[in-house]
Amino acid sequence: MPNANQTNFPIYELYAIRYARRDALRSEHFIGGDPHDGPMPMDYFVWLAKSQDHIVVIDTGFTAKMAEKRGRTFIQCPIQTIAEFGIAADQVSDVILTHLHYDHSGNFDRFPAAQFHLQEQEMQFATGRYMQYPQLQQAFELDDVCGIVRLNYANKVTFYNGDDQLSAGIRLHRTGGHSAGLQFVSIYTKRGWVVLASDASHFYEHMESYRPFVIAFHVGKMLESFDQLNRVAPSPQHIIPGHDPKVMKIYPAVTGKNDLMVRLDESPKI
Repeated sequence: MPNANQTNFPIYELYAIRYARRDALRSEHFIGGDPHDGPMPMDYFVWLAKSQDHIVVIDTGFTAKMAEKRGRTFIQCPIQTIAEFGIAADQVSDVILTHLHYDHSGNFDRFPAAQFHLQEQEMQFATGRYMQYPQLQQAFELDDVCGIVRLNYANKVTFYNGDDQLSAGIRLHRTGGHSAGLQFVSIYTKRGWVVLASDASHFYEHMESYRPFVIAFHVGKMLESFDQLNRVAPSPQHIIPGHDPKVMKIYPAVTGKNDLMVRLDESPKI
């Protein structure tokens, strides 16, 4: 692993791309519910990292058809948003999948030139014995999982067993809890290392209050993932949760993409 104090890394621009939302209540987001129940909507994101000579997508979202199936409000296809930003899907050289839940691994077939990067334990989890239980199945889509298996047969998936790096400025961090093979990602930007928590922390409040999200393979490891995020990040302001609408409010919007895309390599407003 590179030393976080080094400065000879390529500097990445980093963007959050909002593509869907869900109306929900606080009681739906915390194990054990919430004593002060009320609205707590959820946003869905993919992330784009771009350096001078490297384009990486982190997670791939889901389709409009999947949004209808799952009762989510679809805003705009994230691949369309990336294209409107000036990047065609076939220009993306690497796709990092933080895990294989339906909202993170759909659209995988839209990146024909990309190599995919996944923790091996996540593939084992998504295709192994625990998938006999509907409670654990429900966060996965079988067609997406089978699609990643097919990519592996085509030698398009690189597997990892623990912390590693994709490039000098992109690091992979093996964690757990929410899904057996969850990983989060840190990316070197002009403001230092920015940590994309993905579902290691859905909302800022999860990691701030140490109250886990309701979908958990291992609650203890989910709690430990909050510790791990804080160890890796230079400060709490460098951690980006996976589903919090606050991200769209506290980071500057990309011109012309006010409701779709914000810059995470800029400092937050608060």
